[in-house]
Amino acid sequence: MTPRVLIIAGSDSGGGAGIQADIKTVTMLGGHAMTAITAITAQNTLGVQAVLTVPTEMVIAQINSVVTDIGVDAVKIGMIGSAATAHAVADVLEHLSVPIVFDPVMVATSGSVLADDETIAAFERLGRIASLVTPNLVELAALCGLDASLPDDVREAATDYATRLGTPVLAKGGHGDGDQVIDWLIDGAGQWTRWRGDRIASDQTHGTGCTLASAIATYLARGCPWKSAIVRARQFVRIAIKDAPGLGSGHGPMGQQSVRLDLGSGARLNQVTVSTNDYTASCAFYATLGLKQIVDTDDAHYARFEAAGGATLSVEVGARPTVYFECENLDAEVERLENAGVTFDQPPTDQPWLWREARLTDPSGNPVCLYQAGENRRYPPWRLG
Repeated sequence: MTPRVLIIAGSDSGGGAGIQADIKTVTMLGGHAMTAITAITAQNTLGVQAVLTVPTEMVIAQINSVVTDIGVDAVKIGMIGSAATAHAVADVLEHLSVPIVFDPVMVATSGSVLADDETIAAFERLGRIASLVTPNLVELAALCGLDASLPDDVREAATDYATRLGTPVLAKGGHGDGDQVIDWLIDGAGQWTRWRGDRIASDQTHGTGCTLASAIATYLARGCPWKSAIVRARQFVRIAIKDAPGLGSGHGPMGQQSVRLDLGSGARLNQVTVSTNDYTASCAFYATLGLKQIVDTDDAHYARFEAAGGATLSVEVGARPTVYFECENLDAEVERLENAGVTFDQPPTDQPWLWREARLTDPSGNPVCLYQAGENRRYPPWRLG
């Protein structure tokens, strides 16, 4: 079934955040995006020039229209527009038995304010009916009245807010300092989970919060467990930042539309390795075909290329031609296949090139590799350029 995700948020005329980022994210992850637009903004990478809120009754009409016909598997709430709309939305959503991800949007990446004090106060009610609230550090500090500048401060602030709401809170660390971004989740049992990742040096981050929340909602709509949904959503955000098209003069939009074959259910055929006995000629040949070389080696024995659709191809001296299928959970997939009678030549093994691989052979003797690489397939630390 195609996951049906209802997005309640504002429109970004620049296409970087809001409804536009949400639709791109849900679509790229295989879901069907439906919208209830709460506000129209004149916005670009430099800031928000104007905001027009949509009347509350029109927001509710949009929600009722899709709920009564198409149905909903998950809801994502972003910019809410007004306090009246926040309360009206809560009135409707509290009767739905689906996951609700609430991203309490207050300030755009550019620094423009998108919610007044009365609306922020109404966030409390939306937070109570939500399944997960995803504030960044600035929003968290404003919502709970506590500083969130240090790790211990983040935990204290998130605990305070989660306890007050009775809702799990994912405190996003992108606004923090340091070379790593740390996100903290406090769940309904009061247990902490921490995710960290190297900070990506980029100002193409407009819409990161919208994208993360929509990705989580899409995975939840597919029935994915909570923590797994967050892990995969974080990966989507990171790749979308690296795939950013570089538009505008300020905080540019991310590249959700370019995250292809990197995430998704099922085994994804996204990598092939072929043998070469003339490294230079092979590299020239695939470059002429239009592929972009993204990995090279000093000893001229291995190169990886990226095709327009997002698939990659490697040439390697002396290699056996091999097809690669990426799995979201390699170990679980290997276990499933072994239970079905499939024999593996190599169990799931971490490799020095940052892939986790399991290898097998098809009935005709062709090598097959099942693996997990995440952003390291197309964006390894040693990617060219």
